[in-house]
Amino acid sequence: MARRAQPERTCVGCRRRAPASDLLRIVAVEEEADLSLRPDPARRLPGRGANMHPDPACFAQALQRRAFGRALRVAGVPRDEALAEYLTRQPPRPVNRPGEGR
Repeated sequence: MARRAQPERTCVGCRRRAPASDLLRIVAVEEEADLSLRPDPARRLPGRGANMHPDPACFAQALQRRAFGRALRVAGVPRDEALAEYLTRQPPRPVNRPGEGR
């Protein structure tokens, strides 16, 4: 029986492709007058999503590149406190990146 191909997504931080199951989905949620980035580990929240490795280094790269606004197609800079807190609370997961040693 043939294996089904897993969907691949691109990390907004490091720009590497990975299976969607290895990436954290992020959505912009409107709170009062501004937008806030929210992690969506269950991949169920409504709206356009951006994908990122659950790694603080990828988060820092995405912030530096201002990638969230472009990927989520929102005007302005969304607040990132909730996402930063989520990433610091998560235990580190090994990230499989092509071209890096095992």
